[in-house]
Amino acid sequence: MLHITLRQLKVFESVARHLSFSRAAEELFLTQPAVSIQIKQLEDTVALPLFEQMGKRIYLTEAGQELYQYSRAIAQQLADMELALDELKGLERGKLNISVVSTANYFAPHLLAKFCQRYQDVTVSLHVSNREIVLKQLADNLTDLAIMGQPPEGLDIASESFMENPLVIIAPPNHPLCDIQQIPVKRLEQEIFLVREPGSGTRSAMERFFAEQKIKINRGMEADTTEAIKQAVQAGMGLGIMSQHTIELELEVNRLKVLDVQGFPIMRHWYIVHRKNKRFSNVAKTFKDFLLKEASGLMS
Repeated sequence: MLHITLRQLKVFESVARHLSFSRAAEELFLTQPAVSIQIKQLEDTVALPLFEQMGKRIYLTEAGQELYQYSRAIAQQLADMELALDELKGLERGKLNISVVSTANYFAPHLLAKFCQRYQDVTVSLHVSNREIVLKQLADNLTDLAIMGQPPEGLDIASESFMENPLVIIAPPNHPLCDIQQIPVKRLEQEIFLVREPGSGTRSAMERFFAEQKIKINRGMEADTTEAIKQAVQAGMGLGIMSQHTIELELEVNRLKVLDVQGFPIMRHWYIVHRKNKRFSNVAKTFKDFLLKEASGLMS
């Protein structure tokens, strides 16, 4: 009988999923040498190599691919066991796994704090990533729920809107357009826009709006974080478009201004997203209901 530990399987599953020792170490809050030791011990136990290295990349061997399927199944069974035990505890105790896109992180902690004040023995695991990674976490069943501004199409995903998400145009306080009301959209063709990375929900909404208005904008810097866009706008590198929920502090201290442009704000929504037929714990179900019923009022 193979003496494989659950810890070894957990480490192996993470390395196999990422095909990276360093990313697995980061996910598991371990050092990279600690991850390597666990994998080496596991390979010694099964007496087969699980990974092979080609250049700077690693790949699963045939044995590694076989073990990966079993490790995923075991991880899911353990998650189901934990879920069943949490259901027996009710909402007195339990764990909520939630992933949010980086833009939603400006308000998600506030809502989580309100929820945890009500259910004080609930623990929360919050993962903040870009949209692509959050979708992968959903696909791999690594999270109970996700919050994003643009749910995917054509996937085995269910989504419900729980709050409005107005997109506004931001500028530095000394920009000449700050003192003008009802700025024609056509005027924006004279400006430079700082944009998010391809695949960003905010960028997709911006591109759709300008295409509908037959407006051709000049693109400047492209960045993969909201903070980078905000800092660049404050520095005078151009204008930006982002969720109003992300700029409350900058508006209060007069570091940014919202321009009064015709057709804005672009009104979108925030969505709570999960896999179809997901078996919810009591905690996850209650948090979803909490968002649908109370989030909009709490944020306003």
